[in-house]
Amino acid sequence: MSDNTAVSFANVGAQYDTGREVLSDVSFNIGAGAFYFLSGASGAGKTTLLRLIYQLHRPCRGQIKIFGRITNDMSRDEIAAMRHKMAIVFQEYSLLSHMSVFDNVALPLRVRGLSESKIKKLVIKVLEWVGLAKYADANPKTLSGGQQQRVSVARAIIIQPAILLADEPTGNLDDENASRLMELFIQMNKTFGTTIILATHSSKLMETYKFPVIRVENHHVKFIGGTPSTPVVTPTDTKKIWRGPKPQNYFNELSKQFDDIGNA
Repeated sequence: MSDNTAVSFANVGAQYDTGREVLSDVSFNIGAGAFYFLSGASGAGKTTLLRLIYQLHRPCRGQIKIFGRITNDMSRDEIAAMRHKMAIVFQEYSLLSHMSVFDNVALPLRVRGLSESKIKKLVIKVLEWVGLAKYADANPKTLSGGQQQRVSVARAIIIQPAILLADEPTGNLDDENASRLMELFIQMNKTFGTTIILATHSSKLMETYKFPVIRVENHHVKFIGGTPSTPVVTPTDTKKIWRGPKPQNYFNELSKQFDDIGNA
């Protein structure tokens, strides 16, 4: 397996309790820096596949490697350390309603033990990038669905993950907010080189953004377009299909300032 491989499955099977396998004999390599849609009917196993990658579920057989490391026999501490390089975004936002927007985004950094001075600088920059700086002190419940989803993306971005998993993140959003969210993901993929796997039911989204697709069907997966083992180049016509508000692209500056703040 190449050192450039982010995720590798070899003959993986997955089931819950003692029932029939949800996924059977799944094998693939996904290169670092790739962007894939993950599609399939409800109940096909999309979420299970994401849970296997994030180590929220263990395979009943086969082997999974993340960043070149076999995960099957990892300890809880080893899994926790590996997750420090990964992030997951859910359709239902998963924000903590007893915390402000600022504190929701800051949470992963506090878990990692960063100083409050660094946390403040990073959170402010990320909230600027997603266009929510003025809502830093707000309760997430007071925000719209699109705004809450951007908060959850900000929380994922702030750790600069090598792998980002997104489970139907646009499912509850209108076209404008779905387009804006896709623009954020694309910028993240291009600037940070983040490997992104985005589960969606939206054929419109997949037709608009021409990323290759991992299709889950009949307990197996197949790849449609692209080569699973190599990174995927972001479409060059993104600006033509952008229908949301003009994005504030802080990413180049943000990436540099992340490094500057982290080294301070």
